[in-house]
Amino acid sequence: MRRCFGKGEKMKISDIIQSGKPCLSFEVFPPKTWDNVEKVKAACSAIAELKPDYMSVTYGAGGGTREYTADIASFLLEKGVTPLAHLSCVYSDREGIHAQLAELKGRGIENILALRGDLPKEGLHGDYKYASDLAADIAAFGGFCIGGACYPESHPESPNSAFDIDMLKLKADSGCEFFTTQMFFDNNILYNFLFRLLRAGVNVPVVAGIMPVTNVRQIKRICSISGTALPQRFCRIMDRFADDPVALRQAGIAYATEQIIDLYANGVQAVHVYCMNQPDIARSIHNNISGIIKREPV
Repeated sequence: MRRCFGKGEKMKISDIIQSGKPCLSFEVFPPKTWDNVEKVKAACSAIAELKPDYMSVTYGAGGGTREYTADIASFLLEKGVTPLAHLSCVYSDREGIHAQLAELKGRGIENILALRGDLPKEGLHGDYKYASDLAADIAAFGGFCIGGACYPESHPESPNSAFDIDMLKLKADSGCEFFTTQMFFDNNILYNFLFRLLRAGVNVPVVAGIMPVTNVRQIKRICSISGTALPQRFCRIMDRFADDPVALRQAGIAYATEQIIDLYANGVQAVHVYCMNQPDIARSIHNNISGIIKREPV
């Protein structure tokens, strides 16, 4: 039987994802303005009812929603779900980061995903150049389990895959205890990436990030921003149902479900779903794999 954690009980995510059991988590994002807080909390509450192993809370481009990240993470903790608070540093100085770390610690949040964040047009400013710098500073501050981001197809700014692996090794050496991947749609890309990590001596657990694509706008955004490869099979499915929103939504969830089942079957222990604050997507994924993760359908 999977252990059920009590309300407000905290767990380090590194321990959760190395428990030896299939791990399922979801990502949510805070509101952009205060008047949408209750709407976001309602969505987070509905997802929390699925009892995921943890839920991550994003930070927003340029830290635009950072004032709400800690609030939503605290809300999830009250709901009995372990929160993972995103923290980016591209716009920040060390004093500001330390103030945010103190706030998170004061709220009982002990898991942080350390990110650089998207570069502003005017270039870097602040005290941090890389996410590894932020991870090292968090580690020195103490009291947090630190995660980092990774790109199975290499970071868009990396000159080559070898450099990308070197930067991940630096993140691990700086204090990252696990990595969460950018979305991908071909599992073979992830398996190749994991092999390259092991060959380079990077033994940090990797959480596979999966996005159920449910509308055409998402596909266009994926292509324009992340440079993620879209397999022919995926493209055919999306093209076939592009004009039928209901069918496209169902097909996108089915494709993501198949990816997740294959990942678990091939030894990937932890899957993180980018569900875009949509409880019905999270619920569908949960129910589709309920037998695998040993949960009752909801």
